[in-house]
Amino acid sequence: MSEREHMSWDDLGSGSRELAEMMHADGYRPDMILAIARGGLLVAGALGYALGVKNLYTMNVEFYTGMDKRLPVPMLLPPVPELVDLLEARVVIADDVADTGQTLALVKQFCEGKVAEVRCAVLYEKPRSAVSCEYVWRRTDRWIDFPWSERLPVGEEEPVTQIDLLEESVQAHA
Repeated sequence: MSEREHMSWDDLGSGSRELAEMMHADGYRPDMILAIARGGLLVAGALGYALGVKNLYTMNVEFYTGMDKRLPVPMLLPPVPELVDLLEARVVIADDVADTGQTLALVKQFCEGKVAEVRCAVLYEKPRSAVSCEYVWRRTDRWIDFPWSERLPVGEEEPVTQIDLLEESVQAHA
């Protein structure tokens, strides 16, 4: 059994659509989607299109600093959205993964008393998560390699040669 879960770009589309279908089947119609940056941005955008919700907010939370490396507690980073005049709003918090659940717990706590209802939608939820999400595409206890974060940032990578690209293409089609 692999120690890692690998997610593809196609999985992002399928998973986000399935999350939207779960919400629809549940009768939940969010008025806004609150993305946890950075991984939740892609999920929130896809959910916004799938649900026809154009009201998207973003919260920046610093917690993970590397594979299984994190700060002692998650920290909200500026700018923090002002959730004013939203006392009757239904909100879905979107993120890529509920690992420890501490980030989701922080964002849910931030929303308390500012909106009518908050639910969480994630692509992946781990058994140790402190938050039990209402909408989950997959559950796993493995580390997840997301397509948007599996490679080093541009400029920090080793140069890619044409042979490397050819080998990747052959492996992808094998």
